[in-house]
Amino acid sequence: MKNSNPSSPDLQIVQVHASQGAYPVYLGHGLLGERSLWDQHLSKGKVLLVSNAVVAPLYLDRVRSALNHRDLGVHIIPDGEQFKTTETWSAILDELIAMKAKRDASIIALGGGVVGDISGFAAAAYMRGIRFLQAPTTLLAQVDASVGGKTGINHQHGKNLIGAFHQPAAVIIDTSTLATLQVREFAAGMAEVVKYGAIMNEPLFGWLEVNSEAVMRHDANALQHLVKESVSDKAKVVAEDELEAGIRAILNFGHSFGHALETATRYEMFLHGEAVAIGMVIASHLSEMRGLCATGTALRIERLLSRFGLPVALPAVVSNQSLVDALELDKKALSTGLRLILLHEIGRAVIDDGSSSKEILAALDRCRGSKPTIGAACHASQE
Repeated sequence: MKNSNPSSPDLQIVQVHASQGAYPVYLGHGLLGERSLWDQHLSKGKVLLVSNAVVAPLYLDRVRSALNHRDLGVHIIPDGEQFKTTETWSAILDELIAMKAKRDASIIALGGGVVGDISGFAAAAYMRGIRFLQAPTTLLAQVDASVGGKTGINHQHGKNLIGAFHQPAAVIIDTSTLATLQVREFAAGMAEVVKYGAIMNEPLFGWLEVNSEAVMRHDANALQHLVKESVSDKAKVVAEDELEAGIRAILNFGHSFGHALETATRYEMFLHGEAVAIGMVIASHLSEMRGLCATGTALRIERLLSRFGLPVALPAVVSNQSLVDALELDKKALSTGLRLILLHEIGRAVIDDGSSSKEILAALDRCRGSKPTIGAACHASQE
């Protein structure tokens, strides 16, 4: 719904309903500097702002200026998935202790998905839970990671194996931060947007096919639309299944294979969204092979991902066996076998545990060959 706040005329609010009450997701331009939003949702006690070495130089001063009347501490972590570790998490807890933070303290996560996940896990653990606010600055974090309460850190044997559900008090999405994203980071976020279209929102998928050029030139209206649609989709699923006991698992479309790929490459080759993009292609091929969806579904997904410069094939340096080994430790696996999210059609996903090892290996083989492993946009961002 719209808000008449004159300092942010495009402000929109999506409510996320969780077991401990609803919380708002604010979307708009310039929200990081809105003191009233911060004051409305922070606790009365001390505040620790956690960011990383890339985001802090860009946006820390904007938030600090809005909170110059608060007892504010700042903790900067290194940038990258490889730093989502027990050591980084422990350092945040050390900072809270050094600040003499009490139960009325709050943590603000200013950054992408790694910052949000690890900060939220620190908030969940410190004094058995303190208030936590998300201020996501990457597209991936805005449309996915910041909403829903999943927090955690990685283990050398698997991604997000250690963590907790800890819902934020609010999510403040300042869409102006997307202007400073590198091309590769923006593309990685688009993987999660495509995911929502693939699993539950066929109109969004079709809209992306028609409007991909507007999205890639960062048209403001297009960005606002896709962020709002994605957040609304995630809010619907979280409200129905907060702790991922059932339907929320569909949000993991592409993630089992994507996480396995990240683990097999030690988080050094792919951004999370890039790995998920390849994972969605694998899962859609597996869906076709199983006869769950029509032939051509995988190609449609592959083509859309490629338009956003995302990789759509497995690299030769990653073996099928290394992926299978990583899949065995996937946190979404069941004792009876691997639970995967597959497709009946674009816009309708299914939770499935009937894929054999032979079928999975065949799907992996289908995603090799002449297709690009890293899209053109990804190359451009690295030059």
